[in-house]
Amino acid sequence: GPARPQPGPAPRSGADRDAQPEPRGAAKMLSSPWARFYSNSCCLCCHVRTGTIILGVWYLIINSVVLLILLSALTDPDQYHLTSAELGGDFEFMDDANMCIATAISLLMILICAMATYGAYKQHAAWIIPFFCYQIFDFALNTLVAISVLVYPSTIQDYLRQLPSNFPYKEEIMSVNPTCLVVIILLFISIILAFKGYLISCVWNCYRYINGRNNSDVLVYITTNDTAV
Repeated sequence: GPARPQPGPAPRSGADRDAQPEPRGAAKMLSSPWARFYSNSCCLCCHVRTGTIILGVWYLIINSVVLLILLSALTDPDQYHLTSAELGGDFEFMDDANMCIATAISLLMILICAMATYGAYKQHAAWIIPFFCYQIFDFALNTLVAISVLVYPSTIQDYLRQLPSNFPYKEEIMSVNPTCLVVIILLFISIILAFKGYLISCVWNCYRYINGRNNSDVLVYITTNDTAV
């Protein structure tokens, strides 16, 4: 007899129509070699957003205290003024020009830290970038200091000789073996660099988290509108 027509595919339900395949970009990001270094937690106890907010507030407090000290020094120069005789050298500790530059830097740092704190709290990834750039710059400076100590170890002794005669423990430090002193300083700088590198990774993971979440919200919004149409 005549062949029966084959039944067509069953109609898809609303849930099946709404289920969309995962975007290739997201899968590629998850399979990238840098994904293994990504983590949503820092210090083994808190989220990267919370850690970035705490870090921004901490830097904000430190720079605010420094700014208050600088402003009080500008209003009462005699209180913080050290003469060249007290320093044992031919220079002054802080003149008005250096004080103004330090005050401007403190104000800039307060602004950068406030932007990072606000950006992490309100989930604005772009506001975190200036603080992240400052962290990279600070890490690079400390790395250059470590390299200079390693390449020119004699500069440590020269720096100690230039310190004031009444500097605490100056004689004890200068009596230490130069090789041991270089090793101790390099070890101390290495610990600082490791800690700063970890803080950089926390801020970067916070930026990636906020950026990825904002992109996911945009993708969900576009997909919902396309499905509705």
